[in-house]
Amino acid sequence: QVQLVDSGGGLVQAGGSLRLSCAASGGRFSSYAMGWFRQAPGKEREFVAAIMWNGGSTRYADSVKGRFTISRDNAQNMAYLQMNSLKVEDTAVYYCAATSGSYQSPQSRYDYWGQGTQVTVSS
Repeated sequence: QVQLVDSGGGLVQAGGSLRLSCAASGGRFSSYAMGWFRQAPGKEREFVAAIMWNGGSTRYADSVKGRFTISRDNAQNMAYLQMNSLKVEDTAVYYCAATSGSYQSPQSRYDYWGQGTQVTVSS
């Protein structure tokens, strides 16, 4: 059983940057691929980025490619999402999640979820 705690959200102007953090506890962190998802008001939760258990491979949604970077530190049981060149349309609640499957797994395969952290980008 893994517990995940998201943090780092906030209010930022368009073009700015934020770094989200995800602290894991209660399990073998390096056994899981990690992902970030987001849910904007009135929309379904969508995939943002994912990283392989050892950080060797990553993948991104087209909408964030080139602007966001996912990373992890297995020694610290942490995952991160660096968000640069933020746009108003990036406004959402962001969730980190862990899967015992591949980093290419669909959202339905993620077993554990953080509580979410709000990111608001103003124009």
